[in-house]
Amino acid sequence: MEPRRYEFRVSGLLSERTRGAFPDMTVVDAPPETIILGDVLDESHLHGVLALIQDLGLHVVSVHQIPGIPGEGPGGSRSPGGQ
Repeated sequence: MEPRRYEFRVSGLLSERTRGAFPDMTVVDAPPETIILGDVLDESHLHGVLALIQDLGLHVVSVHQIPGIPGEGPGGSRSPGGQ
């Protein structure tokens, strides 16, 4: 299965320590929320990210799968030959 990009929106702004719990994702302030954006490998990984969010005591506002950009590889990088 090819990774899919997801956007997790949580209430409030995250501390640096809490941001560090998502090393493979991009964390962006969008007051009054925080966006956690990244590639999810499979359904098990998706459930793991959601469990981590819950374990940190964060309130999920929304979860969306984001369509990929043509020619873009995992992690937002362009695949060879893509422009």
